[in-house]
Amino acid sequence: MCNDYRLEVDIASIMEDFDELEIAIDTPEGTPNVAAREDIKITDIAPIVAGVAGARARGALLNRRWSWPGPTGKPVYNYRAESREFQSNRCLILTDGFYEFTKAEDPKQKRQNKWLFTLEEHDWFAIAGIWRKHPEVGEAFTMLTLDAGSDVAPYHHRQIIPLARDQWSAWLDPAIPAADILRILPPGSLKVRQVHGAPPGVDSSLLL
Repeated sequence: MCNDYRLEVDIASIMEDFDELEIAIDTPEGTPNVAAREDIKITDIAPIVAGVAGARARGALLNRRWSWPGPTGKPVYNYRAESREFQSNRCLILTDGFYEFTKAEDPKQKRQNKWLFTLEEHDWFAIAGIWRKHPEVGEAFTMLTLDAGSDVAPYHHRQIIPLARDQWSAWLDPAIPAADILRILPPGSLKVRQVHGAPPGVDSSLLL
């Protein structure tokens, strides 16, 4: 499951893309000062676009914490989407790539293999999410997940839900059923490359 993602695209470019899609973006707390980050991890603060109550094709750009504490104290950073309607508190999580990890084949390799997934022909994209207010951490967001599609299945049995650009406005509108929006993109939509660890079948001792 996704516990690490990336955002290196600047907010100004992101705002321009929303404008082209005719999605109005409010900045009630000012435009977030967001540094480019190769790794955004659980409990980090990161930008989201939250739906605006009673408005269509409109969102609020906010900086919020990724994950809230669950009943046992463990962070809720991924959330199953099946059979849920999400009739409030929907959000778009801004990213240009997400990571999955697999066990290293070489026992000498201490760290897991790390794989970066990006969206074909897109500089950045949005992941379907929800947010909620928590008494300990304030407002926080989590990523929605489904059973993995063919692009992610070789690496994990579940995956987060990248949304196509023509789905963004619909996801911000809780009147539109979640089942009409939350689906896996067609095969080949996600590109993957290994960013840490020895490629399969390569002796890690030969790598610099």
